[in-house]
Parts: sequence; C-alpha cells; structure tokens
Amino acid sequence: MSNEKKPGTPKDSHYAKLRRAYRDQKSGGKPAHRPRPNIPPGEAAADGLLRLYGLHTVRAALDNPRRDIHRMLVTRNALERLEIAEGSLPFPVEIVEPRDIDKITGSDAVHQGVLIEAAPLKPKALSALGDTPLVLVLDQVTDPHNVGAIIRSAVAFGAGALITTSRHSAQESGVLAKSASGALEHIDMIEVRNLAEALGELHESGFQTIGLDSEGPAELEHTFSGERIALVLGAEGKGLRHKTRETVNALARLDMPGVIHSLNVSNAAAISLYAARKHLAGVKAK
Repeated sequence: MSNEKKPGTPKDSHYAKLRRAYRDQKSGGKPAHRPRPNIPPGEAAADGLLRLYGLHTVRAALDNPRRDIHRMLVTRNALERLEIAEGSLPFPVEIVEPRDIDKITGSDAVHQGVLIEAAPLKPKALSALGDTPLVLVLDQVTDPHNVGAIIRSAVAFGAGALITTSRHSAQESGVLAKSASGALEHIDMIEVRNLAEALGELHESGFQTIGLDSEGPAELEHTFSGERIALVLGAEGKGLRHKTRETVNALARLDMPGVIHSLNVSNAAAISLYAARKHLAGVKAK
C-alpha cells in the first residue's frame, strides 16, 4: 500500500493548513489542545443506591455513622489523599483509573478519583427538630446545585436543619452532595408534606418565620425578633408561593443598593444566614 498523500484531501487542503496555523497561533505556537471527550453518565446504581463522588463528599460520608456505604471505586492517588489504608474499609473497594469513574459519572463531573455507592439518608420528621435556634425552609427549590450550595452555607452558619417539601424539591443525589461539599452529612434534612402546616408548627415552637422577598416591606436585619429564626426561601424565578407568603410571620428583603435587586437563591440564603446568626448572637449576649 502506498504511503503517498492524495491531493485534495482535507488533510492537504489549503484551508485545512490555514485552520491548523490559526489554532497553533492561538496556542502560542504549540499544537492546539484537543478538548476532553464528553462522556455521558452511566446507568443509575442498583437497588435505589446513590452515587456520591468527590474527596470532601466521600470523606464526610465515610465519617458519618448514619451513612450505609456499599462499595467504593477509587484511584490510588485519591486513596492516599483520603488517608485510607487499602483493605481497611468494611465494604468492597475497587482500585480503578479516572476514566473508569468518568464512564459512570460522565466526564463533566469533578469526581477527583473517588466514587461510592451508598443508601440515601433517611429524612427526619419535623418533630425531630430539637432545640436549634436557626433553620432554613425551602419552598419548592428544585435545582440540586442550589440546594447543595444552600446546605453548605447552612452548616457553615450553624443552622440545625433544612426543611423541604416531600414533593417538588431537589432529592438527595450525587450532584446535590457534590455541591454541598460534605455538608450533607452534617445537617438534619426534614421533609414535610404541607409547608403551611409545617410553618404553623414552627410558630408553635417559638420560631419567627421570615420569607425572603425582593419586594419585602422591610430590610431583613430590621425584621428579626425573638430567639428562634426560620428563614424561608422560594424557588428561582417564581419565589415564594402565595400560601407561603400568607403564612410566614413577616416578609423581608435584602438591602441591595446596586442596579440588580435579586440574587441567586443560594447566595440569598448565605447572606440571610449571616444576618440571622448576627441577630441571634446579639440576643444571646443580652
């Protein structure tokens, strides 16, 4: 077979040479980097298990006695970073290459070389709330990235629980857990069927419920009262539902003097938690 190049093929065409030269120029004279192929996610884990991935997520899950883990896929590098001795875990551990996990999570997931298959955490009832002075309530927030980021902020600011509805809410998943960066294992997740009734129970337990609304009549920091606070946030776009707005003790807004007067729900949650924690610290100091 001849190795001679055929004239007129795309490889030898004038335009192909120009395209290569342009790519090389953009990359500083070096051959242009070819993007990593986009590998779609694999099938869901069997038996209702979740696939959780990422170093912080997996480390927190390993340290959580309530988390039932069935198996782990991990690279040798990730195993060292997790400071786990091979053969020391009470479930099967398979040493793999990063591409093996890519095939399961998809190549867009930042798995950092480790994935576990585990049972979901069982949500608690509102009656298990305990004596925490600060909780977050989500009114049909469905984006797992947002809910994961909210959980991370909630744990950072010492909220005792995240209350969600059993329907029309983000469910526990690998994406949510990765966004929470391990915080999912450190907060009570409470599910309720009827949010208005749950808010009523919070009122009976001494909570002031405050709904975040960009058109709220007062600034959040001027709305706080009492020793127990429940911050209520609605979904992106539609915000709080009408029934929720009618049920909370107060509606409040974040003071934003700039040209944009609303924030992503996870950012609003973080700012609100900070303000609530400052209020509660002041109450405690009196």
